[in-house]
Amino acid sequence: MGNSSGHNNTMTIPPGKGPHQVGCTDLMVGHTVQGTFMRIYYPCQATEHPHLPDWVPCREYFNGLADFMKINRALSERIFNYLFGSCKIPAAWNASFKPDGKYPVIIFSHGLGAFRTLYSAICVELASQGFIVAAVEHRDESSSATFYFKENAEPGTKRHMSSDISKPVSDNLEEVWMYYRPLKTGENEFPLRNKQVKQRADECIRALDILFDIHSGKSVENVLQSNFDLSTMENSMDLCRIAVMGHSFGGATVIECLCKEVRFKCGVALDTWMFPLDEEIFPGVKQPIFFINSEKFQWIGNIIRMKKLDSAIFPRKMITIKGTVHQSFPDFTFLTGNWIGRLMKLKGEIDPHIALDLCNKATLAFLQRHLSLNRDFNQWDPLIEGKDDNLIPGTNITIPHSSI
Repeated sequence: MGNSSGHNNTMTIPPGKGPHQVGCTDLMVGHTVQGTFMRIYYPCQATEHPHLPDWVPCREYFNGLADFMKINRALSERIFNYLFGSCKIPAAWNASFKPDGKYPVIIFSHGLGAFRTLYSAICVELASQGFIVAAVEHRDESSSATFYFKENAEPGTKRHMSSDISKPVSDNLEEVWMYYRPLKTGENEFPLRNKQVKQRADECIRALDILFDIHSGKSVENVLQSNFDLSTMENSMDLCRIAVMGHSFGGATVIECLCKEVRFKCGVALDTWMFPLDEEIFPGVKQPIFFINSEKFQWIGNIIRMKKLDSAIFPRKMITIKGTVHQSFPDFTFLTGNWIGRLMKLKGEIDPHIALDLCNKATLAFLQRHLSLNRDFNQWDPLIEGKDDNLIPGTNITIPHSSI
């Protein structure tokens, strides 16, 4: 995927600011479409010359993004490779895990048309602050691309992607690619999205179950070839302190997860798309929720649905980051120049480093408060209330009284 043009020398995904160096690895458990696929970010041992993985793992993901954006694959591959082909994730690939007490856990759910690597700036920052973060790649046909394996009776005929990091352990497995499923003409959108959000929550819960197995020392078999030793993570997680986090469709997944799984003690929902959710589940959400919104994406109907989760008993917080757009949360915002970023709505008017820094600090303060962490993240407590020049408490959307 390399790009020798050096286009991205100045545009990179920011490294974590916390005390820990960060490693990452891919874990696929079960080779079929019903299996679980995630990228795990974790505090790692200091590594002198770390291997940094490509941000977009292989060309099939570029093709998926092209399909999702409804642009020609051949043209887009050249454009994407020029813009993003040399981008690296600021985490050491398969670096040795760093045992240091028990780390709290975050399950992260991506948005529509995304995949497991596109929120690395957020995931790396959280891991640098002492969390184990599992970014799930969803198989509900909402990812722009993902893959699983099928058994092939004739070894030697298999085809594997252009990346060297996702080859299967077994010789008789052949890759199957699954791309984003667009709505059919005349199709009612809600039944599809509601079915997807339920599957997404189940996938997040399965990912959590796998982390429980790793923690308890059970043997977890990675379908992918990997130099990372999962057994080094045994007894390393604080399984009383688990949060779920996601963006857009992933924000809806956060709420579905909180309803389905009490092990999630709180949720952080970034610029949530509320449409996929059945409002009947709202009374079942009894954990704290933090809505962090962009200024440009939200609209009255979506905010009203968020407000339906308001509770006199369970904490609900909402802030809006000024000058941000919906794509201010994924990594794209760091990797495009101003004119391309604005043209493609990947960049808002605010410096993306300032925007994501506010998002991350507010998230850490919220997690400390509701996971009862003994850290110094409470220094950012005012951000939870929207107290900053670049924040709006609540929402920038005016809601008519008659709607409340």
